[in-house]
Amino acid sequence: MSRELKIAPSILAADFAILGKQIKKAEEGGAKYLHLDVMDGRFVPNFTFGAPVFKSLRKVSGMFFDCHLMVERPLDFIAPCKDAGVDSITVHYEALGEKTGEVLQFIKSEGLSAGLSISPDTEADAIAPFIKDADMILIMSVYPGFGGQKFIEGSLDKIARVREMTKEFDTDIEVDGGIGVKNIKKVVDAGANVIVAGSAVFGAEDIKKAVEDLRAAAGEKI
Repeated sequence: MSRELKIAPSILAADFAILGKQIKKAEEGGAKYLHLDVMDGRFVPNFTFGAPVFKSLRKVSGMFFDCHLMVERPLDFIAPCKDAGVDSITVHYEALGEKTGEVLQFIKSEGLSAGLSISPDTEADAIAPFIKDADMILIMSVYPGFGGQKFIEGSLDKIARVREMTKEFDTDIEVDGGIGVKNIKKVVDAGANVIVAGSAVFGAEDIKKAVEDLRAAAGEKI
């Protein structure tokens, strides 16, 4: 099954003084998703933004808001993020364990797409019982909580394994961490179709061109 390539710039790497302008440039370059990382200072060491920022961004962008909850208590964040206009909420298997399926089902009952993320030290097979409940699987190719890390090469085998596990379902495979024009093609070839890029997009002098370059490097005709 052929799946549409979606570039998802992460605002974690953006300049918040001109965030609205940068997002528009990414969208002009063909970015389909906007990746929104929420950190609580407990599941990961850092804090980030939350629902008030997303609500403000929704006023200036019609992109698909891809919200990634790196938090210990994801249920506390679902309603505020929904009210702020996000389209998808991704939760971590490491934060939920046996409750993962229940939370994914709740997210979908709220009219949102439900994503499930695994960190680098978690084997793909750990999430096998929950594949049927997830619209998207997010594979972290760096350790969550910090931007600008180097892509973990072992993630390619995990991507391929998750793609094999989801072959009976219409599941997006998202990868986040250390992806740029030099390695996006092998990530896509391994089975990913949603690519999170932070510094590769918002760290570029020409944001629109950076997105176009990623799409071209992935093999998309533009």
